[in-house]
This record gives sequence, structure tokens and C-alpha cells, in this order.
Amino acid sequence: MMLIDELENQSVYILREAFNKFDKLVMLWSIGKDSTVLLWLARKAFFGRVPFPLLHVDTTYKIPSMIEYRDRLVREWELELIVAKNEEVLREGRTYPAGKATRVECCGQLKKDALGLALGKHHFTGVIVGVRRDEEPTRAKERYFSPRDKHMEWNVADQPPELWDQFKTDFEKGTHVRIHPLLHWTELNVWEYIERESIPVIPLYFADGKGQRYRSIGCAPCTFPVKSNARTVRDIVEELRASRIPERAGRAQDQESEDAFEKLRRDGYM
Repeated sequence: MMLIDELENQSVYILREAFNKFDKLVMLWSIGKDSTVLLWLARKAFFGRVPFPLLHVDTTYKIPSMIEYRDRLVREWELELIVAKNEEVLREGRTYPAGKATRVECCGQLKKDALGLALGKHHFTGVIVGVRRDEEPTRAKERYFSPRDKHMEWNVADQPPELWDQFKTDFEKGTHVRIHPLLHWTELNVWEYIERESIPVIPLYFADGKGQRYRSIGCAPCTFPVKSNARTVRDIVEELRASRIPERAGRAQDQESEDAFEKLRRDGYM
């Protein structure tokens, strides 16, 4: 098992490699624990500053405290933030909360399609994402540098080998590459690192007075808390060491159909 320092060093190496290879680079920031750890690593990799913009795909259905947390860190850490929305779908109300789409359809339109619009507008060719192999079976098939075609689609059967830290960063015009510096981390690693580095995270991750907390955070209508008495980062670390419950058990869209999440990811979802 890799030590925390080894995990950190590998992630910093991948971030610097991406910065060296891509002229138009952006980091997706969902405001959750993984992408915030990734943001912290980027600040370490580049000596306290983040030399590329952050992109937050805003569905407008996030829990309000998440947006407050986002805006506070943007001010305090002097970050460049781009907020992307699928304005047309929101305006027409073609969403799950409005009763005009399934959860999976809503995710595709408000997240995947909004991301596509932002990438097209800003012409980003490298997209840094905080996914991990252990989080979900489809993500276990990923590479550190993972190409997407001009439609943002992912061909899981045609991925470049990555041997001895040699990464394929070439791409065709009109396409982009997803970069995954946290791919080798586990959920437990993330929380151990948060504890060691004292990284600020959203209070929603900690148990409330009802014995519940969010383990994975997304849109309010589709994300539910899990039973837990973990009130501190140390409590969460100890809880995870004993837990066998899947991390995304509180994500309703994952339960809509057996292959729902894989279809979303093949089509360009994060």
C-alpha cells in the first residue's frame, strides 16, 4: 500500500506533467472532498498558486452551503473560477426536480452537456478531474491521461498503456484529454490526507444531531445522508476503516439502472 507521501508525490508529478503538456488546461471543481484535495495538491505543485482556471459545473441544485464554501475559498485562495450552466435546459425546466427528466437524463443535461458547452467556449484541451479508481467500477477502468473524442465520448476499450510513468498526451484537434491525478488514491487515503494537511472541507461531511452525514455530495434532490456519528475527520477515518458500505450509496442516480453511471461516463460525464 502506498504511503501518503508517495500518493502526494505521484499526484504532484501528474499535475506538473499536465501543465507542461497542455496549453489550455482547466481543473473541474465539484466542491467535494476529492476535488478540494486535488485543488490543495495543485497549490502545492505550483508553490501556493494555481496557474490554470477552475471550472464548476453548476446545476443550480447544489446544497446552498456548498456554494458558500466555494465562494469563500475562491476569495481566500485567490482562485480563477469559471461557472458553467446549461441555461437552455434550466430555462425550459427539463430537469428531474421539475418532473421533466429522469435523474440520469438530468445529470447528462445539467452536468455533461454543461461541461461540453464550457469546453467548447473556452477551447480547453486538458481537463483535470478528481476521480478515483476505488470510487466506482467504471472509474476503475480509467487511465491517468484519458482521451475523449470530439463528442466528449470515452472509448473504454481503446485506452493507451501507461508504463513507467510514460503518458500519452497527444490528441486530435477538437478533442480533449482527461487528467486524473487522484486515480491511485482511496476514499480512506483522501480523508487521511485531509487530516494530515488540515484541509478545510464542507461541514456536510460531518454528522449532525440526527446521526447522519453526507459521504458523497452532489445535487440536493439526488444525494442523501448516511447513518453516522462521525463528527470529526479522525472519526471519519476510523469509520471508513471498518465500513463495507459503498461510498456512493447515497447517490440516487446510481441506483436508477444497473449501468446508468457507465453510460453517463462513456458519453462524457465526469
